[in-house]
Amino acid sequence: MSSRRRFLQQSTTALLTTVSIPAFSAKVSNSEILAAQKLKAALSPEDFAKEEEFWAMIREAYTVSATIINLNNGGVSPQPQHVQEMQYKYIQMSNEAPSHYMWHILDQGREPLRQKLAELAGCLTEEVAIDRNATEALETVIFGLNLKAGDEVILTKQDYPNMVNAWKQREQRDGIKLVWLNLELPAEDDNYFVQLFSNAVTDKTRLVHVTHMINWMGQILPVKKIADSVKKKNAAIEILSDSAHTFGHFDYTIPELGCDYWGTSLHKWLCAPFGTGMLWVKKEKIPSIWPLFANGDPQSANIRKFEAQGTRSFPAEQAIAYAVDFHNAIGSQRKEARLRYLKNYWAEKVKDVPKVKLHTSLKDAFSCAICGFSVEGIPTLASAEFLFSKYKIHAVNIEWENIKCVRITPHVYTSLKDLDKLVVAIKDLATNGRS
Repeated sequence: MSSRRRFLQQSTTALLTTVSIPAFSAKVSNSEILAAQKLKAALSPEDFAKEEEFWAMIREAYTVSATIINLNNGGVSPQPQHVQEMQYKYIQMSNEAPSHYMWHILDQGREPLRQKLAELAGCLTEEVAIDRNATEALETVIFGLNLKAGDEVILTKQDYPNMVNAWKQREQRDGIKLVWLNLELPAEDDNYFVQLFSNAVTDKTRLVHVTHMINWMGQILPVKKIADSVKKKNAAIEILSDSAHTFGHFDYTIPELGCDYWGTSLHKWLCAPFGTGMLWVKKEKIPSIWPLFANGDPQSANIRKFEAQGTRSFPAEQAIAYAVDFHNAIGSQRKEARLRYLKNYWAEKVKDVPKVKLHTSLKDAFSCAICGFSVEGIPTLASAEFLFSKYKIHAVNIEWENIKCVRITPHVYTSLKDLDKLVVAIKDLATNGRS
């Protein structure tokens, strides 16, 4: 059996190498990006963030609209053209003989992809599961934990709705107790968050759910400090980090967070294909988590037990690797610095405009690309509609648990010219109203 398995693996690998995938036609290649940034290698990430010629080249790698300014990248981000085209090529390949190409050819790329993601995340390969989004990753843990009636879970009212509803379902089904925290945001003091979570711990606390970055307005929470504080009270307490908005956004490794479980969407800041995500489970915790989709050995210590999804999008999954390569060509620190620079660029220009209020800190420790604003006397929905109807700026209004703002989320392809137009639009809104 082992020799037959080796023969099949060698045969499918050989087939994959002979399949012809046409060269992509993107205007900018990763090698060109690498060459351009090497010319400025002596610059700090903060200085590199201001190199407009380089970032103009990055914009050329995307196929974003030339008429609509997309400033809602926090919902879902576009993919570089090369990522799109590789997904299209894999779709074409799959449709030639679906079960053959998908299960016997493309599936051979899953393990190298797992290694690539683990390298970017700074964790063990055997701790990474590839799924479809942060919701699937986090609900795998939420529904897979061995919790009983009376066990307490700490979370906040500002957490993402899918996670809130998942925990409420466990509360209804299993009788666990949800301990709700209500955050006052923005906040610029780590101790505020640490004390809030720590004070909620009791002898019945089993898990703390922490949203790494509040999606509504970009507040970064000190996951590591919160984890250290609650575990100091009880080392058995586990930490689940909702990092949907942080992976590929700013530079960190998963182990640095001090959490036990972590999930993200790769189609956000990493710019991978839509419907791709990643779950991380600390190695020693894997056996105790029941998979969301059943398999033959649900208490296995193998991370792959969380990938029994049935038929999935092999083309989308395999194209993730090209998004990782694009991200690495820019560099995590340079990307983080550019995203923060873009946020500060427009926010600094409107923060003192009469009637305008920022809902996000401008300090590096507490925010990166996402920032919210509001205009006194004008509903957030009306403000967002004004931006689009008059200036064709696509943003999103937020109204969720004492947060009311218009959320602005640029990405690496966003130009300063786009943000100058945003500033003009906000000043117009504040001065002349929405009419």
